[in-house]
Amino acid sequence: MTHFPFPHALPTDPEERRLHRWRLVLGGEAQEPMGVALDPAATAMDRALRALYEAGEGGASDGDRRGGLAASSPQVARWLGDIRTYFPSSVVRVMQRDALERLGLQRMLLEPELLASVEVDVHLVATLLSLGRVLPERTKETARLVVRRVVEEIERRLREPLQQAVRGALSRATHTRRPRPAEIDWHRTIRANLKHYQAEQRTIVPETIHGTARRRRALRDVVLLVDQSGSMATSVVYAGVLGAALASLPALATRMVVFDTAVVDLTDTLSDPVELLFGVQLGGGTDIHRALGYAQGVVRRPEDTVLVLITDLYEGGDRDGMLERAAALVGAGVQVVVLLALSDDGAPSFDARNAAALAAMGVPCFACTPDLFPELMAAALERRDVAAWAAERELVVARAEA
Repeated sequence: MTHFPFPHALPTDPEERRLHRWRLVLGGEAQEPMGVALDPAATAMDRALRALYEAGEGGASDGDRRGGLAASSPQVARWLGDIRTYFPSSVVRVMQRDALERLGLQRMLLEPELLASVEVDVHLVATLLSLGRVLPERTKETARLVVRRVVEEIERRLREPLQQAVRGALSRATHTRRPRPAEIDWHRTIRANLKHYQAEQRTIVPETIHGTARRRRALRDVVLLVDQSGSMATSVVYAGVLGAALASLPALATRMVVFDTAVVDLTDTLSDPVELLFGVQLGGGTDIHRALGYAQGVVRRPEDTVLVLITDLYEGGDRDGMLERAAALVGAGVQVVVLLALSDDGAPSFDARNAAALAAMGVPCFACTPDLFPELMAAALERRDVAAWAAERELVVARAEA
């Protein structure tokens, strides 16, 4: 049993520790005969083990614990993240390899005809990304093809609506009635001043001139700050593809940052969303405080910056520090929006206390579907009331505590 260490959840007494290890290995049926009661931390570990190794509906003919996870199940990516929290890295690698075999992913990736019959979706992509570091070399290229299929489907569905919404928002936001000569919108100016047509002079004397202010630099800065813990797996996939679409617009300077207990800036890979997604390490803890600190360091034009924080707000770091940094960003003029989820999965689980605290300082917190993300970005870029926008669409909006 020396290769099955659980230093944070098991008793310190050597004999009790040995019994708890055996109880975890043997499963729930051994609890009563052994007389071992697990504490909450060890129970969570047992649940993770049971999901992979317990017998399925048909039972296990050889008495071994059998896998009950499905390859495209939304729970798989979260489970892959959970085990990084509960177990040391040596055990995580073993469990990931076991999951790879028991989910049938190896066979699927090695047999193109089987892969063609499988329905690929964001959940399967999240699972492949979570397993990326233990995939055999000969399956990695197939895994990349699967990810690209899903990415291209998301792009077909969302890229053009997002770009159109952003262009429209920026055009409205930069409209000016004091344009330079090269910036005058002549068609709009003529239409607006037709009533001032002077028949004698056969000309229009304009009272109002319309134009669009042009700048040499980007009109707005966008920072996508994305929680890559296991519970946010599908949100990470959507955020990567949508972030790449935003980065293709010259009028925006887009930055993509992912975080767990560490922070990784993936901006340099935004030109290829597949490459970006393979740079993500799904699972692990969550330190929003540290991520917001990084964001503070990269914001150069607060009044022209939209920061979209995608997280369920389960902070594993410094909660008070997190709220202080969020308040500092808002106070500096940054438009901060918290997406509790960016997925089609419905109402998410999130830390209501943290969401209420952020809502109290004027930070809207709600779940958003990918199809509504273009509208959301347009509202944020125009500095409209994003919380009211979300409420009108009956999204799950966090409220400030009374």
